[in-house]
Amino acid sequence: MYIPKHYKENDVQEIKAFMKEHQFVTIVSNEDGKPIATHVPINIHEKNEALYITGHFAKGNKQWETLNRATNILVIFQGPHAYISSTWYEEEDVPTWNYQSVHVYGDSKILSESELIEDLTYLLDKHEKHRTNGATWGNMSENTRKQIKGIVGFEIEVKEIEAAYKLSQKRSVKEKNNIINELEKTDSNLDSAIANVMKRT
Repeated sequence: MYIPKHYKENDVQEIKAFMKEHQFVTIVSNEDGKPIATHVPINIHEKNEALYITGHFAKGNKQWETLNRATNILVIFQGPHAYISSTWYEEEDVPTWNYQSVHVYGDSKILSESELIEDLTYLLDKHEKHRTNGATWGNMSENTRKQIKGIVGFEIEVKEIEAAYKLSQKRSVKEKNNIINELEKTDSNLDSAIANVMKRT
């Protein structure tokens, strides 16, 4: 990913927090030289100072076959983004786009059924345990659990992380505040989200 120096994020803890906040990702791998991609929810784990990404594909989605002992699998985490009008600047310039994006590269493997069950249990607990009679693995019937036969789990060990936060860092404080104010005037949830991020930077 091309990242101008002004927009490169280097704070590892910040990047990890961003990844954990945006756990619906794009997995990119190669099949006979052609890039293929799937959008999936994932889990993030830290073990022995290493970072791992786990998730699953529908068995009918043959991309999972490209993750069996593969290297340089790309995982894209996308945050909020917004169009920035140049009319919001003090002097004439071109419009642009503000955004947050993290690219992760790693080595992958396919999970065993027991590892997949462990990962599904973690995923369901994360989203369901706080609900009354939530749809956790433990609360599911044996018949429902059998649907695990229709998915394939994967694990990616993270080897490299690139993070780009383009948030009007090159603009003056006055311009940045004006951009935030203009973004907050729109009806776009994405505009509001990027404005909130800009306020924290």
